[in-house]
Amino acid sequence: MKIRVFADGLGLANEAAAQAAALIEQAIDNRGRARILVATGTSQLRFLDALTSSKGLDWSKVEMFHLDEYIGIARTHPASFCNYLIERFVRKTKVGAYHLLDGEAEPEVVILEIGQKLSAAPIDVAFAGIGENSHLAFNDPPADLITERPYHVVNLDAACRRQQVSEGWFERLEDVPTKAISITIRQLLKSRAVISVVPDARKVEAVKCCVDGAIGPLAPASLLRTHPDVTLYLDRESAASIDPEVLQHGEVLRCEFPFQDFLTCK
Repeated sequence: MKIRVFADGLGLANEAAAQAAALIEQAIDNRGRARILVATGTSQLRFLDALTSSKGLDWSKVEMFHLDEYIGIARTHPASFCNYLIERFVRKTKVGAYHLLDGEAEPEVVILEIGQKLSAAPIDVAFAGIGENSHLAFNDPPADLITERPYHVVNLDAACRRQQVSEGWFERLEDVPTKAISITIRQLLKSRAVISVVPDARKVEAVKCCVDGAIGPLAPASLLRTHPDVTLYLDRESAASIDPEVLQHGEVLRCEFPFQDFLTCK
């Protein structure tokens, strides 16, 4: 895992977007198209704005999937991730193909249909934030590290739901759905490359768990350390709890995926 720390969120977003654009262009050059996973949420706004403003990208050759969606939320709801992506990504890029998770449809039907399309070929680059509770996508702790399904139904914990209220997506905790469709940990880690954009002081403990905590279901973001090509983009606030020697080195060694016993990295 490569770690890059920036003085401000704008610099972070621009550099992450530059790497993302380069990976997309490389995929198009090598295979004629690029397949990407796009994260949502407040922490991704600047990054997506910079990426969608990139010059020279042939978005018509890009196929987009997203990570998660609330169950029971209409696409027109302000907190819907479908609505988020249509407004902030699809309309701006006119991407060649996109697949949205319908929160109002039967979840198992959505999981089967979109899951088949997602797993049909490798994802070239995944964008994945980290939640305040260390979740990846909506895989809250304790996360299911066993399932091989591309998507699954998850229960949202209290910390995750409080984050949605504090970020302004919902007025009250009672308004936040308790279930969602989420990409699975294993499916996310099948991506060829992962770019994780994680700014803000409120993410500092989650980042620490990701970088040097025990690898396992209680800290889902820690599983990023098992992937061969991850770049973690931080600002000074979110990086504040990382060991200075790690920051100086700018990299954390890859660990084995903890298949059964959720072993820590040795």
